[in-house]
Amino acid sequence: MTDSFALNRASWDERAPVHARSKDYAFDRFREDPAHLSDVVRFDLPRLGSVAGLRGVHLQCHIGTDTLSLSRLGARMSGLDFSPVSLDQARSLAESTGAGIDYHEANVYDAVEVFGEQRFDLVYTGVGALCWLPRIGEWASVVTRLLRPGGRLFLREGHPMLWGLDDEAERAWPKYDYFEHAEPLVFSDDTTYVETDERLRDTTTHSWNHGLGEIVTALLERGMTLTGLTEHDSVPWNALPHEMEPAGHGEWRLRDNPRRLAASYTLQAVLAS
Repeated sequence: MTDSFALNRASWDERAPVHARSKDYAFDRFREDPAHLSDVVRFDLPRLGSVAGLRGVHLQCHIGTDTLSLSRLGARMSGLDFSPVSLDQARSLAESTGAGIDYHEANVYDAVEVFGEQRFDLVYTGVGALCWLPRIGEWASVVTRLLRPGGRLFLREGHPMLWGLDDEAERAWPKYDYFEHAEPLVFSDDTTYVETDERLRDTTTHSWNHGLGEIVTALLERGMTLTGLTEHDSVPWNALPHEMEPAGHGEWRLRDNPRRLAASYTLQAVLAS
């Protein structure tokens, strides 16, 4: 997997400055408005509840807009990502807004070695993270080892049903594995998901899908109790360019009968006390 992670890290190192310059991540708004939150975190506020005073870690935090949003809601946040360039952007944003967030560079599978065990009340993972990991069971072990007894996981992610669709087809149809697979899916694309004319040089990425049942079961087998699972008909990027339209607040959904596709989900779980 070393080659896969190296390829993906190169891609995210290149994307990070492009994303930070884009209006989609709204760095300027974060700097101008101390109450501004990312669209992803704002979407889940009714499910998130109060995080004030919680010690939290954002795994695969990218350039830190969701991490900063959780900090603004009162959590004492750390962030972890394997891309040093992404973390440079995250630190710059945090410093320019006066947020006290500590960021660490590491593969998510090494998070316990970075932070230690039972350090956090909240583990948060945002959209577009799990698809870069080959083994969901190992990820679930990391989550449970990071959490204190009674601590909670909060996950918003693209639905594995969506990840299995051909996003280049005029009419989306199942093309890729829904269930976890050993060998990565290999893609080559010089574009990224934000609105930009810039083109990437590091175009090859490796990714994996994980079925919803596999994700839930991995957490249950490691001592977590599922406390919420909500499937949504929208996702915070134009995942199917030929079939989606803006749904407001940064979300996109199918133009034609959006209820036929589970596009994303929010999962919550608590570690046994």
